[in-house]
Amino acid sequence: MSTQTNTVSIMSALAVEVAFKRWIVPHFQEETGIRADILWDPTTVLMRRVESGERADIILAIDHAMDQLVQDDIIHRDTRIPVARAMVGLAVRKGAPRPDISTVEALKATLLAAPSVAYSLGGASGIYFQRLIAELGIAEEVKARGVTIPAGFTAGKIVTGEAAYAVQQISELMSVDGVDIVGPFPDEVQTFTDFSAAIFTDARNPEAAQAFLDLLGSDAAVAAYEKGGLSSLVRAPSAA
Repeated sequence: MSTQTNTVSIMSALAVEVAFKRWIVPHFQEETGIRADILWDPTTVLMRRVESGERADIILAIDHAMDQLVQDDIIHRDTRIPVARAMVGLAVRKGAPRPDISTVEALKATLLAAPSVAYSLGGASGIYFQRLIAELGIAEEVKARGVTIPAGFTAGKIVTGEAAYAVQQISELMSVDGVDIVGPFPDEVQTFTDFSAAIFTDARNPEAAQAFLDLLGSDAAVAAYEKGGLSSLVRAPSAA
């Protein structure tokens, strides 16, 4: 990743991609003249990269991973800010009939009737989904028609015709053109994933990194998260 002084390097989980690419990064680059160089991966992959010695100026990841990075003195504790909360949902090809997932029984029936379901093996949503179908007693049936990816965006399998449905965090499903979001899973079986961001202790461009974090904690970012399929966790000045 670039180490130029006019560039801020970021390692980021996939959940915020829509909010970043459509609104936050363009706004940041226009306002500051600093380019944002982003490496996108699931938190599990980001943590393996960090463990192998990779660094950037900023990391944005799931809270439990950030807790570990604080403990290991890899990120500055006092720069850490809450960003957004993601929830898991279902997507179909754009214009296709939307199945009923409004209740746990309806979701179970939909998954059992699905010709194919795409999910990720490496991301938080995929790990949760595998646990959920086991708890619902339908793991064998769903896995027999599962279309799995190691990481990345599951909705891509809908676009290619390899899967009828895709399961992932709603913000990640939104990253793929050509799909419709059916909605979130029912509250009774929903999982919420919180993300935060912080500056690495050995950041090469800490001033640019702080400028980017300032934007992530602003009112403008709140709107971007909400439009990008997330719930904002930002305690912006106007909400204080």
